[in-house]
Amino acid sequence: MTKTNMEFTRAMKMEEEPEEKEPEKCKEQNNESKVSQISQNIDNFGVINNAFDFSSPIQYLTIIGSIEGHTVLPPQDKTTKYEHIIPQLVAVEENPNIKGLLTILNTVGGDVEAGLAIAELISTLSKPTVSLILGGGHSIGIPLATASKYSFVAESATMTMHPMRMSGLVIGAEQTYEYFRRMQDRIVDFIVRTSKASKKTVEKLMNATDNMANDVGTILYGKEAVQIGLIDEVGGLDKALGKLKEMIG
Repeated sequence: MTKTNMEFTRAMKMEEEPEEKEPEKCKEQNNESKVSQISQNIDNFGVINNAFDFSSPIQYLTIIGSIEGHTVLPPQDKTTKYEHIIPQLVAVEENPNIKGLLTILNTVGGDVEAGLAIAELISTLSKPTVSLILGGGHSIGIPLATASKYSFVAESATMTMHPMRMSGLVIGAEQTYEYFRRMQDRIVDFIVRTSKASKKTVEKLMNATDNMANDVGTILYGKEAVQIGLIDEVGGLDKALGKLKEMIG
């Protein structure tokens, strides 16, 4: 290779180097921009959902879809995982900056054990708690609603009370029926303990055969749930927040 060719080749490499570095610089800037945007989105979400923002005196908890227990539900189902909810409730009790809890429900029910576990935690919080049912608070969603110290239901919301159901393999033995009976008693006793409804009324509505076409139980609408003492008051978000702030102080 001649001297002239070597110089030409060296010059070409020097011109190419900045072009190779330039995309890397742009890539770094784009990454920084994306990280900043994600952080901003997380901040906005935290303010709305209050899941990441414990500076607010009120913690907001949403229970939607199916209550998922030890068995993972299909990915297309909207679920509330109890292992995610329990740490939040413990944080509410432990954090001195949180003064009250507002639970918003729109659930079809789900795992009985998981639902009762969440309900027991809510009912044993030492801080003011208010629940609000929007859309539906069915099945195990009823104990989750009555677990709060004061409860609201939207006028258009519904609540379905029915006996406990089991899925999967069931052994037709006396012990199985006894387990069913005791599990049903746990649900009824919790509802009676955390609401103004009588045990006789709850059991009658759960075992009714003339209210639902293909099932046993009763569908209650907003005002009906208040009339039997299951829920304290008909109302929406404004009333629920107002009541919680009043209870806080």
